[in-house]
Amino acid sequence: MTKLYVNTQKEKGKINKEIYGHFSEHLGRCIYEGIFVGEDSPIPNTNGMRNDVVAALKEIRVPVLRWPGGCFADEYHWKDGIGEKAKRKKMVNTHWGGVVEDNSFGTHEFMELCRQLGCESYINGNVGSGTVQEMSEWVEYMTFDGISPMADLRKENGHKEPWQVHYFGVGNESWGCGGNMLPEYYANEYRRYQTYVREYQQNKIYKIACGPSEGDYEWTEKLMQMAGKFMNGLSLHYYTLPTGNWQQKGSATEFDTETYYITLKKTFFMEELIRKHSAIMDRYDPEKKVGLIVDEWGTWYDVEPGTNPGFLYQQNTMRDAMVAAVNLNLFNLNCERVQMANIAQMVNVLQAVILTEGERMVKTPTYYAFDLFKHHQDAELLESSLFGCGEIETPEGSVPQITQSVSSDKEGKIHMTIANLSADQSCHMESILSQGKIREVEAEILSGDIHDKNTFDQPEKVKKKAFEIREADNDTIRFEIPPCSLVHLALACDQGNM
Repeated sequence: MTKLYVNTQKEKGKINKEIYGHFSEHLGRCIYEGIFVGEDSPIPNTNGMRNDVVAALKEIRVPVLRWPGGCFADEYHWKDGIGEKAKRKKMVNTHWGGVVEDNSFGTHEFMELCRQLGCESYINGNVGSGTVQEMSEWVEYMTFDGISPMADLRKENGHKEPWQVHYFGVGNESWGCGGNMLPEYYANEYRRYQTYVREYQQNKIYKIACGPSEGDYEWTEKLMQMAGKFMNGLSLHYYTLPTGNWQQKGSATEFDTETYYITLKKTFFMEELIRKHSAIMDRYDPEKKVGLIVDEWGTWYDVEPGTNPGFLYQQNTMRDAMVAAVNLNLFNLNCERVQMANIAQMVNVLQAVILTEGERMVKTPTYYAFDLFKHHQDAELLESSLFGCGEIETPEGSVPQITQSVSSDKEGKIHMTIANLSADQSCHMESILSQGKIREVEAEILSGDIHDKNTFDQPEKVKKKAFEIREADNDTIRFEIPPCSLVHLALACDQGNM
């Protein structure tokens, strides 16, 4: 039996709701067809945004949305995406599929999407091909409440009041598609550009510097050394590739059990990345004022057969839900440093939570993982420890059978997210609280074969269901988690004993 001990008296930090953030890039069918169909579309919409997609995203409480990229951000010129749609400039999306970008989804449309979702905005600025003036004027256009050329232009375009810009990224992947810069060069560019990301009136902007790709620890060292005092956050990008080969990444749906476990093992590399990058950040920022922002994460497979290779469209199985569970539990457990994370991407691209096809929409297994985890948002992480947890051997090392995190929300309810990563073995669990008498337990589960997926013909093959607890006794609950399952437990306890 695996035992989970929870110290209800020891809080280890706030789990920012932004850890459950999302990413939407002008890539494939993420924005167009996926989120935005235009006001004249026969698909039900509000100001061009698909009603079904917005409603589904609101269910999982999307807290923050990153836009317009990604690699697209460093070739995006924001003035092309404002004003009358018929007069907006068209461009070729050179990064993603070579298709024509008509700029019908721009700043006003993105802010309208955030309004409908009730989420915070995360704008990624153009350093690679843009100027300081362009970035400065964009911030002024969006946030300045007064008389100025950019504020007047915003008003002419139909939005009198300024918007709130919560987060601003100064460049994206500047070590690669964002300019192929050396860390010293980018650090100086970051210092210069961020100077002109002004805070007008009451709008406070959280400035995010482009951080490392995977294990580039030299990049983190140089950025923290040269520009750490000018930033609020430092980004980190890491994708799970089953093969580790960017040329042949493997199928999203056709894989054996060994590949399933290797995928999970590669996902756990995130733990090492967080630990080592955090250790560097600690030397320059011992008070942890600078957040680690994992604003691109998720699985990356070969595209679905017959689709545009530049659109990065892939299916989504229970394997992806388990990858999400591993990552989200890791982010929770490292919430002292990890202040935001953004899955790549929201709709129809990579590890999407939603897939669309014309008028039809399906929620993926990853969507339901986010649904089970949403209760951790802005809760306090509680100290928790596993004992007797089995290990699963892979050709690349072992993987723990169980991954978990525990939090306490504002009402004092305890939330546990526990995943059984085994493909074929159930796990008998006993969860014990250090203090407090359990009064009520609510439980739900996402479970299935590692290959199970939702399709447009079978949209509800995978979904969350009620979960039965075998026994609840004073400070202990006992239950059995089926293989390849994610469980969310909500415990109401007598406060007098907490």
